[in-house]
Amino acid sequence: MPSDINTNEIKNNELTLFAAVTAVIICFLFGANAVAIKLTFHGIGVFTSVAVRFTIASISILLWAALTGRTLKISRDQIKYILVLALLYVAQFCVYYFGINKTNASRSMLIANLQPFFVLFLSHVFIAGDRMTKRKVSGIFLGFIGVAFVFLERSAVAAAFRAGDLGVLGSTFIWACNMVYIKRIIHRFEPFHIVVYPMLFALPLFWLAALTLDPQMVISLSAPVVGGLLYQSLVTASFGLVVWSLMLQRYGAVALHSFVFLLPVAGVSLGGLILHEPITPKIFIALVCIVCGTVVVNYNGLMQNIRNLRK
Repeated sequence: MPSDINTNEIKNNELTLFAAVTAVIICFLFGANAVAIKLTFHGIGVFTSVAVRFTIASISILLWAALTGRTLKISRDQIKYILVLALLYVAQFCVYYFGINKTNASRSMLIANLQPFFVLFLSHVFIAGDRMTKRKVSGIFLGFIGVAFVFLERSAVAAAFRAGDLGVLGSTFIWACNMVYIKRIIHRFEPFHIVVYPMLFALPLFWLAALTLDPQMVISLSAPVVGGLLYQSLVTASFGLVVWSLMLQRYGAVALHSFVFLLPVAGVSLGGLILHEPITPKIFIALVCIVCGTVVVNYNGLMQNIRNLRK
């Protein structure tokens, strides 16, 4: 069998009630990840937390694959694609962790939600048949207006916050490049290979960054610190990504991405509740604009999901 053919073709089955509820839960779990990262920084170095997170996550996914009898075999031809993904992975997460360390979790989640809009731009250029429409342009405009309000929020914002916001913005663009690249090559892989192999290939570089860039790798290991680290490692980086990849294979991207408007809602709400971050009028306006923009872009998928659930 040719190495570039995936026997598990991506399907577009109608979303069931169980699948819809699962998608909502996963989106809330992803949205809470920024809060978990900020909690971890109270006791573990910035780059050390990245390295430990993906070490635990990769081990968890490998154990899951072994227990469920999934093959880990990849061809030599696939390795070159994994290397590109690993480099994007390292750049994305090192820049993101640098940025979120200097800004609020809620601000970082709002900025990170430019990712779907960046993906639309890049897909229009690099993926044949993925065209822009007036509705998508309107959604993108709302999303960028929302992030503009984040940068306009200046109350109690130090210069470090500006650097942090720009770091998150840069990592969001790299993340979008990563997603577009995955869309071009995913037919060559089992979906969970796209999750675990970039982690494994990136781990040496993550640990190198931790050893050279963190003034102190471990500061203290309180319950919130350990809990935040385990949440990022087990809930989002392993369980969440694997479940999302499997659902993507079964239901398709259009159906699932109609729920991504929940990510900034979860991030901003939990940032205020758990980390006591200020939810100012500008931050609230930013949230509304970004949520509305995401809904506009994914309107067809959202309406189709609602119709399917009513049947």
